Amino acid sequence: MATAKKLPSGSWRCLVYSHSEPVYQKDGKPVLDKNGKQKQKRIYESFTCDDPSLSGKRQAEKEAAAFAADKTNISRPKDFTLGEAIDKYCELKCNVLSPSTIREYRRMRKNYYGDCIDVKLRKLTSELVQCWVNKFAVKHSPKTTRNAYGLLSAVMEMYAPGIQIDITLPQKVKPDLYVPTDSDIRTLLDYFAVNDKDMEIAVYMAAFGTMRRSEICALTAADVSGNTIRINKAMVDAGNTEWITKTTKTVSSSRTIEMPEYIIKKLPDKGRLVDLNPDQVTRRFERALKKLNVPHFRFHDLRHYAASVMHAIGVPDQYIMARGGWSSDGTLKRIYRGTMEDYNTIFTEKIINHFDTMQHNLQHTQKKAL
Repeated sequence: MATAKKLPSGSWRCLVYSHSEPVYQKDGKPVLDKNGKQKQKRIYESFTCDDPSLSGKRQAEKEAAAFAADKTNISRPKDFTLGEAIDKYCELKCNVLSPSTIREYRRMRKNYYGDCIDVKLRKLTSELVQCWVNKFAVKHSPKTTRNAYGLLSAVMEMYAPGIQIDITLPQKVKPDLYVPTDSDIRTLLDYFAVNDKDMEIAVYMAAFGTMRRSEICALTAADVSGNTIRINKAMVDAGNTEWITKTTKTVSSSRTIEMPEYIIKKLPDKGRLVDLNPDQVTRRFERALKKLNVPHFRFHDLRHYAASVMHAIGVPDQYIMARGGWSSDGTLKRIYRGTMEDYNTIFTEKIINHFDTMQHNLQHTQKKAL
């Protein structure tokens, strides 16, 4: 059994061998011994007790003995630092998550976790993670903070499932989204009809067909049959300026959408329907908004417009979900039921007229009673 030694501070410390790790040079090359094998560094676990008495010595030795006895049952992934675990997680998920998601995880790993990145998973405590959340939330939005913790939590669940982290996250903030109006859509379509046929089709697909940028850019003439368009793939950023085509975002995203005949007639007979990648769609869209003096909103908000129109004219949620490729009505309730100014004015006038008529009838009845 390991024996605790007294430190200059008066505390007791007991070291127990944990495992060995390969040694690398600063340039990432392995350090080799005289036999050509990679050198290994012995890693020790440290157990300390601040009690300077013999009771403190026994306590440190007891914790060390418990670790040594259970060491063979400790899952090696728990010895990963948070940074190493995120790397392993990205490597494991690289073929099932989109390249853009993996790239975002790696960016988060590099920039978000501060000193926690070098802490071993089994040493991450609720207090330590809460301190990180408090500090991180000062300079980042609640959504960004929740996303960063979401990755940490997923990594912990996979590589250290026995460790429970209980923290408080910042309260969600209701998004303040501008939902484009019928007038905005007409202005954009008139402009693109003359200046950019690809963008004209892209706006039709998003505003009338509730399609995402990635879905629009992956469409080909082969996906069109009569007045219906089959959506079963998406164009995503693979990094290094490379765009690839993969399956849709979710199972519900694979769907067929019927479009008005006049839009179908605008589509090319062969090749891709929109000869752009998603980034190019965004850039051209933003330039057009600025040039036309239209209030700023995202290209993705054209889906909000489509859902809001359908909701305003009384289309059942189940049909809206099917047309837009949403798997639940949670997103609809949270975002896509934004009321457009056009319809808000119409319905407000109906409400005012109803109560004006009601008040007029009431006054007429009261006069008769007199």
